[in-house]
Amino acid sequence: MPTAVSLTYERNPLMLYRSRTYFRRLRFVLITWFTVGNAFMSQASASQSESVRQTYLPSDFAQFAPRSALDLVKQVPGFSIYEGGGDRGFGQADTNVLINGRRISGKSNGPTQALERLALDSVVRLEILDGASLDIGGLSGQVVNVVTASGKDVSGRYRYSPRIRPTGSNSEKRLREFSVALTGGSDNSEWTLSVANQQRDFGESGTEIVRDADDAVTDQRFEKSRHLFDKPNVSGSYSIETASGSVFNVVGEVNGMYSDKTEVSERLARTPEANTRTLNQSEDEYNFEIGVDYDMAFGAGRLKLLGLHRFESSPTEDRTRIAAVNGELEGSVFQRQADEAESIVRAEFAFTALDSQWRWSLEGTENYLDIDSQLDSLDAQGALSPVDFDGASARVEETRAESTLNVSKQLNEQVTLQATLGAEYSEIRQSGSSDVTRDFVRPKGFVAINYKPTDTLFLSAKLERVVGQLSFFDFIATIDVNQGRENVRNVDLVPPQGWNLNVEAQQSLGNIGNLTLNLFYEDAEDIVDRIPIEGGGQAPGNIDTAQLYGGFLDATLLSDAVLWKGARADVSLGYMNSKVTDPIMGTPRRISGEFYKSYSLALRQDFQGTAWAMGASVDYDESTPSVRIDEVSFYNKSRGTANVYVENKDVMGLTVRANIWNLLGAENRFRRTVYADRLASDVLFSERRSRRFGFSYTLTIEGAF
Repeated sequence: MPTAVSLTYERNPLMLYRSRTYFRRLRFVLITWFTVGNAFMSQASASQSESVRQTYLPSDFAQFAPRSALDLVKQVPGFSIYEGGGDRGFGQADTNVLINGRRISGKSNGPTQALERLALDSVVRLEILDGASLDIGGLSGQVVNVVTASGKDVSGRYRYSPRIRPTGSNSEKRLREFSVALTGGSDNSEWTLSVANQQRDFGESGTEIVRDADDAVTDQRFEKSRHLFDKPNVSGSYSIETASGSVFNVVGEVNGMYSDKTEVSERLARTPEANTRTLNQSEDEYNFEIGVDYDMAFGAGRLKLLGLHRFESSPTEDRTRIAAVNGELEGSVFQRQADEAESIVRAEFAFTALDSQWRWSLEGTENYLDIDSQLDSLDAQGALSPVDFDGASARVEETRAESTLNVSKQLNEQVTLQATLGAEYSEIRQSGSSDVTRDFVRPKGFVAINYKPTDTLFLSAKLERVVGQLSFFDFIATIDVNQGRENVRNVDLVPPQGWNLNVEAQQSLGNIGNLTLNLFYEDAEDIVDRIPIEGGGQAPGNIDTAQLYGGFLDATLLSDAVLWKGARADVSLGYMNSKVTDPIMGTPRRISGEFYKSYSLALRQDFQGTAWAMGASVDYDESTPSVRIDEVSFYNKSRGTANVYVENKDVMGLTVRANIWNLLGAENRFRRTVYADRLASDVLFSERRSRRFGFSYTLTIEGAF
């Protein structure tokens, strides 16, 4: 299930002396609190079994022919996997999936990949837990714990999914998409390995209409594009438990991202100024990540040590070329080499005191982004010459530390309370065309309460002081040669923060299904949006305040008890509104380019006594317009995308599914209005386009060994 937007805003920095003094005082308070709590330790601990609200066995989902732990978790009524916010550092647990009661040590190598690597034969059961009752800081609401077997034989699963779209210039050919996963282990160890590739090769085409300030048509362009990419991935994990109860885990992955896009636009046809514009975009990225953790008995509690290192290299090139019928040439090339890295160390100490479960943590993180960019202009002879582009090459570094103390206490049989108090220190350094060093101290924490008034109703509420993180790319100047957009550098960005209230209700309907409603409200400070920069230009920058609110509804309905056997419907609705003051107009508007609304409906019918099933789905999502100082643009699909499929779960032991996608004929639509002066509504031109991409036919073959 989607969640409220993660805060990506900041406040004005404190004075250096005040920041460091505050941090020392807060550290003293935390250490004192920890010491006092440690003095009252007891050996008693709440059993995790008391947190189990419901248990599912693999056989409960046999009708769906699952092949992996991921297939099982996807079928849990009313549950959606949350991958986490993707913030730098580990922080407290921010996903809703555990494996054998432990959080997953990876970040980009997160819960979906971990579950996909676990073969069905290795899963004993799924436990639906009350997150706030666990001794894992940060968890609240509904959590799935996947319990695996000991003494596993080597088993695996494989999947091959070719796709074709026989629609001329909009055709698609996908022949290299596959995944293979292995699971094995012994009585006290477990390992997984996965090799996979995502691949696309597709086109789209359509007409773009250009109008002037008087809404008169000035150009009607026919455009077609071709997109190609491969995303190979190798990932794995290893876990072992010693005779003393210590547990060691290691997870890792290596990824590639190789993409090419070509777009041809025929402009001003049948005029003396007729020309053809060609856009080429490419990226050859690779990245890797390795994470380890070690959990052991320490004193009267347990100590967990975690570490992670991640690196990514992303060379990109955007090239435009305009060839006129009279032979004139013009164009530009923007090349960028971006290297990113992150190193994390974290320690957590869990203990029991005062009839409560406590967890103290200390974390340190080092991050950097190193960018080297070059802008060139193409002259009439086809030669490239460099263009001065200040601020496009720079290095941004961050040293960050945080410490938190978390407590979880069961107040009675129906109510569980969890609270966290902590602080975060961050020093951000930028070098290149400007050398700037700043530091920030932010208090953080939350209070969460879970209430279970009946066996079928579960309520939770969480009030959190959230500290957001900045995108390092926002500090550095960049240019979009395709749309003619430029962002200057902004060294004055500060991290956002705010208050987030989240309320969730989960109603079990027994053998009829499940309903989950989530409502949220965020009061944000220094949210990042597009602002004018002193000295000229525009860039991502801070706006003082913003509000966000909305909700998500997930429902699973089963027909077995009330209608006929084997039918299932999954419904999801999402809505988020926001309000921020536009820095140019001075009037309220929605936050630029954020999630706005979505819906999805999935129907499935398994025919009893046979291996056959069929289903259909439709989904749609929409974001708010992207607002710049001199431009407003909006990208979405014209309508929802729908698909139908037929599945046989036993074709010589394989599951085979045939799928037809985009039955409603959805098109990609883009609208843009560019202003000479947006405050005065002085329009330069506007663009409207719609691109068709037709139907796709997919065959998916899955098996196990």
